[in-house]
Amino acid sequence: MELEVRHLRALCAIADAGSLHKAARQLGVSQPSLTTQLRRIERALDGELFLRERTGCRPTPFGRTVLGRARPLVAEMAALVAEARALAHGPRLRIGSTASRALPGWLRRLHRRLPDTETSLVVDVSANALLRMVDSGQLDVAFVHEVEGSPLRVPAGLQMHVLMEREPQFVSMSRDHPAARQAVVSLRDLAADRWMVDPSVDGEWDGLRRVFAGAGLDPPVLHADYHTATSLIISGEAVAPCQPTSGPREDMAIRPLSGDPLAVRLLLATRPGAHAEVYEDLRDAYREAALRTPPYRAWLHHHASPLLEAA
Repeated sequence: MELEVRHLRALCAIADAGSLHKAARQLGVSQPSLTTQLRRIERALDGELFLRERTGCRPTPFGRTVLGRARPLVAEMAALVAEARALAHGPRLRIGSTASRALPGWLRRLHRRLPDTETSLVVDVSANALLRMVDSGQLDVAFVHEVEGSPLRVPAGLQMHVLMEREPQFVSMSRDHPAARQAVVSLRDLAADRWMVDPSVDGEWDGLRRVFAGAGLDPPVLHADYHTATSLIISGEAVAPCQPTSGPREDMAIRPLSGDPLAVRLLLATRPGAHAEVYEDLRDAYREAALRTPPYRAWLHHHASPLLEAA
């Protein structure tokens, strides 16, 4: 078997994800298929590239050597394809983002500012995956959040622009939850509830676990994606962290947490030379989304947020 770029891309994905399961999901293939492909690559190179452990995969010394040569090749190929497509199709702006209520306003502003530029959007729960896509030339910019205490793996060479240093995370619960009668709730008000987290969101479970430990709490936790979580929250089966720009909803209560123990940093990652207007339009779109959400608007006024100064 001759090695191809797709094989090198698979090796990089396994190393970055730390497990075959996560890498397979990122690549859009089944885990058995990726496992078979890895075995073929190892046979072709006549050496073991990863140690398979109960907690995932980690590169062997031989694997680290191969990855050191593979990464620049993968990045160069992605950049070549991206630049060729840009030349063939004219101006393009490829945007990546984790979920955000600011996205519609951001795209609207970009379309108005850059009417002749073709704009595409990739939404992913994994901020680290989006950063890798910017680094490899698959995206031009990515709007991501970094969970407090869980730094993102930022590739060298990316430019990182801080949109908000510390965005508080609110909590969503059923409308008839006892704590929903309060304007602000504490972690102890929710200590008996089951908390729902999405383990595929980089750093979220670790961040929540740290906050619980710091408060001396150990509530039960459910692992599921947030689309599944909505019905559980509405029915009172769980509570969950949420962005402060969420809501309002008739079937769900969203409240700030006392002391703001949960927070993220909002970042825009760009390739060198990206449009400066991209950040400006994102900032204005985020402000718009924040100010039309009453609980978050009140929080911003109470904390004299710099976000209000530019309003």
